Amino acid sequence: MAQNIRNFCIIAHIDHGKSTLADRFLELTGTIEKRKMREQFLDSMDLERERGITIKLQPVRMTYSKSPASPELQRGEQIANGQEFVLNLIDTPGHVDFSYEVSRSLAAVEGAILLVDATKGVQAQTLANLHLAQEQGLKIIPAINKIDLSGARVEEVEAEIRNILETEEIYRISAKEGNGVEELLRAVIQKVPAPQTNVEKPLRALIFDSIYDSYKGVLAYVRIVEGKVKAGEKIFLMGSRAETEVLEVGVFKPALMPKDTLEAGEIGYIATGLKDVSLCRVGDTVTVFASQAREALIGYKEPKPMVFASFYPSAEADFDHLKDALNKLKLNDASLVFEPESSDALGRGFKCGFLGMLHLEIVSERLRREYGLELVVTTPSVAYKITEKYGGKEKTIYSPQELPEPSKLQEIKEPWIKLEVVCPNMYLGAIMRLLQAAGGLYKTTQYLGTERVIIEYEAPLREIIVDFYDRLKSVTSGYASMSYELVDWRGAELVKMDILVAGEEVPALSRITPKASVYDEGRALVKKLKEVLPRQMFAVAIQAAVGGKIIARETIAAMKKDVTGYLYGGDYTRKRKLLEKQKRGKKKMKAIGKLKIPQKAFLEILRK
Repeated sequence: MAQNIRNFCIIAHIDHGKSTLADRFLELTGTIEKRKMREQFLDSMDLERERGITIKLQPVRMTYSKSPASPELQRGEQIANGQEFVLNLIDTPGHVDFSYEVSRSLAAVEGAILLVDATKGVQAQTLANLHLAQEQGLKIIPAINKIDLSGARVEEVEAEIRNILETEEIYRISAKEGNGVEELLRAVIQKVPAPQTNVEKPLRALIFDSIYDSYKGVLAYVRIVEGKVKAGEKIFLMGSRAETEVLEVGVFKPALMPKDTLEAGEIGYIATGLKDVSLCRVGDTVTVFASQAREALIGYKEPKPMVFASFYPSAEADFDHLKDALNKLKLNDASLVFEPESSDALGRGFKCGFLGMLHLEIVSERLRREYGLELVVTTPSVAYKITEKYGGKEKTIYSPQELPEPSKLQEIKEPWIKLEVVCPNMYLGAIMRLLQAAGGLYKTTQYLGTERVIIEYEAPLREIIVDFYDRLKSVTSGYASMSYELVDWRGAELVKMDILVAGEEVPALSRITPKASVYDEGRALVKKLKEVLPRQMFAVAIQAAVGGKIIARETIAAMKKDVTGYLYGGDYTRKRKLLEKQKRGKKKMKAIGKLKIPQKAFLEILRK
């Protein structure tokens, strides 16, 4: 059985056609009926379909066989008459913020299709995902997609792929039209090795993902490495030391389909019945309780959060609901990190760590849609390492509120990253100017073929996390792509900037900024706030302050009502009395009025 199993995934940069290729595989193997088929079938979340991106890895089990009458039967010696192959595909995200999803997928398979867009060529995340796959020792099958488009540069892109990967054959396909897709699928069968298995050994299964089901508890997505498991058996999770009885085992078609047994080499799910989501962690090893394996499988490297923000429920009573929602979301998104914290102004909430700004935005949107939570999201920040004057002990802070007064601060360090940008040669100058403006340090330039280049810089992470990607796309007409990784921590001159709305400090909007550019950032932020905050019946002052000194101000004008509109004549003093009464009312409202900042406004500011 294991000799006819092929476990593989599709890796690529964002928008290179992974989900479309997966659609063609589903059609070709008859996994999904034609009447049920829709575009991007494996992208099941509304957010994925709205944005046109893959956020979550999605496994699916397909079966493929060729009849003796097929004219292509003789291509490839391994595919014999009537032989049926089980193909376990994992569709992966392409955005840099979801690279942890990719790394988990790669650990569960033996091969990967490296997909490159014929119009865009090799991109930054193409390289990053390729390096991840090579580290796992996977068989790489390169393919050029979208060859049917008029702007396709097939020969040039093939040369780019050969520059980064030693390979015999590069497949040319059109996932949209279906051209070359079956040949690529047959190449997977021929070139990807069958899993090395031993059914007689004690069960060892690697958890690569999981979800929560109200009836079945935690559903662990597993790759069975050794042994076998069936419903009714008592299992043991070697990391969390949890014991439970298996309610159900099965595979992904892509809906859950129960089976009698899961054996070595297969990818499927185990319904654990566990209600405590913390007991079933990604990277843990599942074994049978009666005959336990001696050693756990090598799990995954813990993801390193790059961006930090705090989530507070709008209503204090929703704190426990937010806690449950984050726990269930972490089960589905292992790269999410959070811990409880409290604020005098905002109450109880959670400090959360994310892999990037898109990750933060997706998590906050999922909490709103899937769990009905209204949140206050603080301004995103990176972590800083500070040394206080008295005591000299170094500690890490994650929010501006933790930064001590300048008089008590000896040194502050910030994270720096290595940034790789892939772009056409013609944009080299514009990108270098953009990176230098962000405080970057030039490292190397490497030419990728004749028309494209890889630029490497080192830069402070705080300059990259918010809107750098949008600016990069703007100066390169959308042709550049980037990936980054943490390098080290370096000293910097930074200060805390507070934001006051209607005279009251809003802790959620405080931020740590470079001393040299604090005035410019203060002006830009209060101007943005003026655009996104709703108008009130009284004038609202928005101020940026550093150390109690106001450095920027904008005022939202009061909404006006014509209180004299119904008067049609008589002495002017009647109108003046009404106007004076209105003036006194607005003054009173300004003195006692408070402005509630809606969640939409916080999210708008995050995108700044």
